[in-house]
Amino acid sequence: MVSAAFQSVSTIDEYCCMFIHMCMSKVPFGTDQDGMNILGLVVFAIVFGIALRKLGEEGEILIKFFNSFNEATMVLVTWIMWYAPLGIMFLVAGKIVEMENVALLFASLGKYIACCIIGHAIHGFLVLPAIYFVITRKNPYSFLWGIFTALATAFGTSSSSATLPLMMKCVEENNGVSKHISRFILPIGATVNMDGAALFQCVAAVFIAQLNKVSLNFIQIITILVTATASSVGAAGIPAGGVLTLAIILEAVGLPTNDISLILAVDWLVDRTCTVLNVEGDAFGAGLLQNFVDRAAKKEEELTDVRLEKDPSVPTPECSPLIRKQGLKDRSGADGFQADHSESIM
Repeated sequence: MVSAAFQSVSTIDEYCCMFIHMCMSKVPFGTDQDGMNILGLVVFAIVFGIALRKLGEEGEILIKFFNSFNEATMVLVTWIMWYAPLGIMFLVAGKIVEMENVALLFASLGKYIACCIIGHAIHGFLVLPAIYFVITRKNPYSFLWGIFTALATAFGTSSSSATLPLMMKCVEENNGVSKHISRFILPIGATVNMDGAALFQCVAAVFIAQLNKVSLNFIQIITILVTATASSVGAAGIPAGGVLTLAIILEAVGLPTNDISLILAVDWLVDRTCTVLNVEGDAFGAGLLQNFVDRAAKKEEELTDVRLEKDPSVPTPECSPLIRKQGLKDRSGADGFQADHSESIM
């Protein structure tokens, strides 16, 4: 568990000499890389939580301990966030100072950067809010304002994993998402939901193809889309995590992987917008699930109210046509008897 909090295992292909066939062959090897194994930790936490529930009263002590530990961590995050604007400023400034010729670099890669940022903006400010509005009929931009602090942290740290505790705090306190939903959806989304990285990888692959004057056919474009979607799921939630899986996409369509160095030169800016988009998608996913849960609870309350209004102990009056007709005859007979009796008295 301690190792999974700092490292994850990935598979790489290495060339090995096969003495039997006297040729070089690719052999997969497992290696450790920096970055949290969030998916493994989430799976372990779910299984461990089920085991604690099975213990009953004996497991309540450990559950209370973890709850207290989590609340203390949230307090620490609140204190740290007071210094976040200053830290974000120095993080961005440090990346700019590291670049030797900013003007020349932005002149050569300006179209690539603009395409990525515009694509992220369209997806983040139009597509995702539209999906949220169509399903929930609520204002998506007020939802975004509730997670603005988490989005700013994602832009500064360029890491979905580092933004995870603050994102939980924002969606729970500002947007009314329950703890059961946020603490189940957001950790999984920090690993699986990488729509920003998938968009950036597609643009980067097309940019490298145009740089090398390679014309992509329809099959290669579909291959880039499918490979980018699959590789983004396995990308680590750390800075430049999407660039590491970009080589898989380039090899799939036969493009040179040496040009990834050009992407790394400006990845400090593009990766920040990728992280913001990834975090935003996780938050909207938690909000949608909370809306579905609220709808289901509302329907159950309406059904309960209907059942309570109808008391089963009170017999329901019968409305049969035969009974109604017989009652009319009895009434008319009684009226005729009263009329005859009155005439005889007269």
